[in-house]
Amino acid sequence: MVWLVQWAGNNMIQPSQIKPKMPVVCSDNGQFAVVDHMQGKDTIKLARDTGGQHHYIPLSWVTSVDDKVHIDRPGDQAMRDWSKAPPTS
Repeated sequence: MVWLVQWAGNNMIQPSQIKPKMPVVCSDNGQFAVVDHMQGKDTIKLARDTGGQHHYIPLSWVTSVDDKVHIDRPGDQAMRDWSKAPPTS
C-alpha cells in the first residue's frame, strides 16, 4: 500500500490521521470548521456549514494533526480560499 505523506515543517501528515468530526483550527487558534471526511488523497471535505454547504480544503494547508486539524492560515483567509466544489482531477 502506498501512503501519501504531506510534509509540514518537520512533521509528516498522513491522510489517515484526519478523521471525521475532528475540529479544524486556523493559525489564530480559532475553530472554523469540522472534518466531514477525506475526499481522495489530498482534499479534506468539511462538514456542512449553517447554510447547508460543504467546503473543501487541500491537505497542503495542514500543519499538524493531534485531536484537531491545524492549518496554516487565519480563519477568515481560509474561508475566502476554500472551495465550494470538490477538486477535479
